[in-house]
Amino acid sequence: MMLCDVIGTVVSPSVQMPILDGRVLLVVRPVSPAGESSTNKPRVAIDTIGAGVGDRVLVIDEGNSGRQILGNKDAAVKTLVVGFVDEVEVGGRVVYDHRAGN
Repeated sequence: MMLCDVIGTVVSPSVQMPILDGRVLLVVRPVSPAGESSTNKPRVAIDTIGAGVGDRVLVIDEGNSGRQILGNKDAAVKTLVVGFVDEVEVGGRVVYDHRAGN
């Protein structure tokens, strides 16, 4: 699981995989707990929570977990947005607080 910022959306009117039909695809960028960009490259993730650009989210990047969440054991999926992040605490100190806007 990783922390990511949603930085964009993907629009594809001709998706050929039925499991993706009607699903929103988001471009997510991995970040550190405090929000600095990571060395990992952005990726496309299936949205399962209604996230949008500017949200900090939890992302899984593992196929079996994704298939279980989507309820399809044969789906060719890997990366899914699975939760919103309200706050991150490291070593007893809050390093990210959505409510405070940082």
